[in-house]
Amino acid sequence: MKTADPPLVVVFNIGAGHGQADEVRASLEAGCAEAGRTLHLLEVQDPRQLGAIARRAVAQAQQTGGVVVAAGGDGTINTVAQATLGSGCAFGVLPQGTFNYFSRTHGIPSDTREALQVLLAGKHQPVQVGLVGERVFLVNASLGLYPQLLEEREAWKRQFGRSRLVAFGAGLATLLRGHRSLRLRVESQGQERELRTPTLFVGNNALQLQQLGLPEAEAVEAGCLAAIALRPVGLLKMLGLLWRGAFGRLDEAEDLIHIATRQLAVRPGRRLGTLGSQRIKVATDGEVTWMRLPLTFRVAPQTLDLLRPPAPAPERVAEPRAQPRTIE
Repeated sequence: MKTADPPLVVVFNIGAGHGQADEVRASLEAGCAEAGRTLHLLEVQDPRQLGAIARRAVAQAQQTGGVVVAAGGDGTINTVAQATLGSGCAFGVLPQGTFNYFSRTHGIPSDTREALQVLLAGKHQPVQVGLVGERVFLVNASLGLYPQLLEEREAWKRQFGRSRLVAFGAGLATLLRGHRSLRLRVESQGQERELRTPTLFVGNNALQLQQLGLPEAEAVEAGCLAAIALRPVGLLKMLGLLWRGAFGRLDEAEDLIHIATRQLAVRPGRRLGTLGSQRIKVATDGEVTWMRLPLTFRVAPQTLDLLRPPAPAPERVAEPRAQPRTIE
């Protein structure tokens, strides 16, 4: 006897995307009805309730053998992934954001109807997850200037709308106002160094790193995280780095420190500088929160069981697993 297809338990952040909630809702209901698939649509009216609704979705999926689905941008996907990791439930994505790095990396279409067909087809693949402390990140996590840039970008988006041009303008405005450096001690593979940097960026998404022009994209594909720290530079060099990043040319920058590793410990520097309270803003997939040092960035021991299109056949012979790069 054929086992019934698992229901889809969808956490739908109606504030994500471009104000097309009614159209997305109609597409999901029509597509599931046509396929004879049960749909449980949990709508998020208040972003502050997203975490609680995500946990409710996981509990419902566990009871029914269902798939937990995040419908929203990278921040929504992050929150639902946080609730899903380690639950035993399969995970799906209906991208509704501006950048959609996670979904694009895994070949999930931005069109809702096409993305729904990926969920209905049911192709599973384990996907690497990053952790900072116990917080999940699928795309990146960061300290220092980058969280500041993200907060400014969100303020600009509320005023001017969502676009890449608005994001670039917000970053430029933040840099022009100035920034302070962090003093950190970072340790990987038993090696430690004192680091003074405006920002520490830890990537877990090969597509984003490729678009920035960073060679660590290959390290992420090989099972590592890509930590990038910026040496202290003046405003003109900082603006130059912003320009290089916008055009995917950060590989040409000489002021970046690169670390490829599965685990990176970050502690306050011996001279605490701006970190006297040992509390610091941390951004995970675009969402900013306060956390307390020391922190550990690591590859999660569990993976997400992602529903995605079948991966294309490899075009080259598989190489040995990349070894973590030591701290330079």
